[in-house]
Amino acid sequence: MTSPGESTAPAVTADAAPETAGPLPLVEQFKYGLESPICLTWEWTYACNLSCAHCLSSSGRRDPDELSTDEIKAVIDELQRMQVFYVNIGGGEPTVRDDFWDLVDYAVNHQVGIKFSTNGFRITPERARWLAATDYVDVQISLDGATAEVNDAVRGPGSYDTAMTAMRNLAAAGMRGFKISVVMTSQNVDQLDDFQAIADSFDAQLRITRLRPSGRGADVWDELHPRAEQQYQIYRWLLDNGENVLTGDSFFHLNALGSEQLPGLNLCGAGRVVCLIDPVGDVYACPFAIHDEFFAGNVREAGFGAVWRDSELFAELRQPQTGGACVSCSAYDACQGGCMAAKFFTGLPLDGPDPECVKGHGQAALADVDRHGVPRAARDHSRPSADGQQRVLLGLPSMRRPDRACDESPLAGMT
Repeated sequence: MTSPGESTAPAVTADAAPETAGPLPLVEQFKYGLESPICLTWEWTYACNLSCAHCLSSSGRRDPDELSTDEIKAVIDELQRMQVFYVNIGGGEPTVRDDFWDLVDYAVNHQVGIKFSTNGFRITPERARWLAATDYVDVQISLDGATAEVNDAVRGPGSYDTAMTAMRNLAAAGMRGFKISVVMTSQNVDQLDDFQAIADSFDAQLRITRLRPSGRGADVWDELHPRAEQQYQIYRWLLDNGENVLTGDSFFHLNALGSEQLPGLNLCGAGRVVCLIDPVGDVYACPFAIHDEFFAGNVREAGFGAVWRDSELFAELRQPQTGGACVSCSAYDACQGGCMAAKFFTGLPLDGPDPECVKGHGQAALADVDRHGVPRAARDHSRPSADGQQRVLLGLPSMRRPDRACDESPLAGMT
């Protein structure tokens, strides 16, 4: 088995690649799509014990139509046949599912590596020891502030202590190299060194990602997205410290700031090397673009492999992109036009500038956008409070009286 994180890539999709005299460079293979995704993001439930202000999937309540245990196992079997390297499991809070640990065990036993994101509330000392002893499993603890004050303002009271306790449990169990995942906001950019210090103290690895205006993130994007000077601060920090920091494809739009290119996947991998399966089995081109515009199919109807291979949307994304108005910009080759999801959910055209374009083109374009007509994510599972406001709830969902059974348990109503 290829272990999670190795860079060996599946073959380029035959009908997407141009005819050449020799094999394409790896980054060019990525542009034209691969026979299997390098990394698949898969949300196992919308249920969550928190209500983070920027949640990209607007999680909170479980959807009654979520994939069952057997259906998830069937997709895992298919991923094994497709030789998918590993999957990023998320939610919601995936550990809320009563079958979560059994599903992780099933995936590992079928040569599918698991990296799961969690707020840490179920990473007990016992579970930490189980994780440390299990091959091909990686844990990613979400932390959006290096102090409780900054973190809890976004993720809710007590969430900082919960995450730190989980990390202490993992470290005490001997687990090294687990991930600390930070969404960069205007409130935490100045804490980059502090985040790195926290990671170093646990012998963990820092992962920073971009705030996208997806899900509930659309409601706080204006307030929380890093300002222009902070974008440059992130760029310089990554150049100085990024060799051991994971970024995925989060910050390739910042490459237009200078001649040095940031480490990471410096192109949009949507539908080419990455995609998302949501809790009800719908497949989208990008984890940050949960909208009908980017819907490719459903695993219940055709299986994941058929969606990945045959989706008309994915075939279109694997064709050479025009770049639109951005092609005339001297920085286009460096930034590739920026993030598709960030454009879409701020009302900008997909062939236009990124809303955080470092040349200022995005800001100028946003001035002409009618914000009332901006698209919204396909689903919203946020838990409203009695006064209609979103509220962060720490602890199990069963600590409050649920409106419906599926608000309390991710498996309610399933056999």
